[in-house]
Amino acid sequence: MDASLELGEFLKSRRAALRPEDVGLATAPARRRVAGLRREELALLAGVSITHYTRLEQGRAAGVSDSVLDAIARTLRLTEDETAHLKDLARPAARRRPAAPRAEHASPSSRRLLAAMTDVPALLLDRRGDVLAWNRLGHALLAAHLPWEGPDSPGERPNLIRMLFLDEEYRARYTDWKEEAHLAVASLRLVAGRHPDDRALAELIGHLSIQSEEFTALWARHPVRTCASGTKSLRHPAVGTLELAFENLCLPGTEGRRLITYTAEPGTPSDAALRLLGGATTSAAREGLPALDAR
Repeated sequence: MDASLELGEFLKSRRAALRPEDVGLATAPARRRVAGLRREELALLAGVSITHYTRLEQGRAAGVSDSVLDAIARTLRLTEDETAHLKDLARPAARRRPAAPRAEHASPSSRRLLAAMTDVPALLLDRRGDVLAWNRLGHALLAAHLPWEGPDSPGERPNLIRMLFLDEEYRARYTDWKEEAHLAVASLRLVAGRHPDDRALAELIGHLSIQSEEFTALWARHPVRTCASGTKSLRHPAVGTLELAFENLCLPGTEGRRLITYTAEPGTPSDAALRLLGGATTSAAREGLPALDAR
């Protein structure tokens, strides 16, 4: 992934999204040949020379300062996440030869933690969305159609983003698939900006770009957003619709690994459905049967 090219495309996409009248510029619409702001208009509003801004959009402005990037971000009305992404792209870490993808594994302590969370669906993910481990309830909630031992095989382990676009059963879990897909791509954009030399990440993006027109269309829009917590509406084939809160808990010192958990408001139908799923999953595990999945 080339951060300089990504920087130019990101800035162009955000310029195109702003109309001159949005920023107080009077124009004659019939005379405009480009959508959104021109480079010179943006440079003027941000207080940056057109030459300096053009070099930045071309990925040639080495050593650009925070004050310049902040001025451009304010002019483009970037969010906090988008501003952080702009700075990641404008000042990438020292380039190094991409290393061959290294197989990752969940630590024994992480597995014990997941196993202890008997009433809470939980998964351990790496920064790319690969599932390194899950507990019984997490597996039953999201991917009972996949083998329980799937995360233990690095070459075949589930990836939540890939599944969202290419696994029909998984994508059917989401009552608002379009919103979930947008959030997934926005989060992936943020990670890609921070890790331009991650070969496995680039391979994932390349694979999705080839296999999914939906992914390609969303990726081209350059959405950027952190998705640390919120709610998800899931449609489970065995227990019906669940409204669940989720939390992404980042694990320090693990290069982007995170624990994602799902909980229901006590006393709600979703809570009852989650308890039903948990009871069935526990019984199945004791008897050595597959997880509950009413396909």
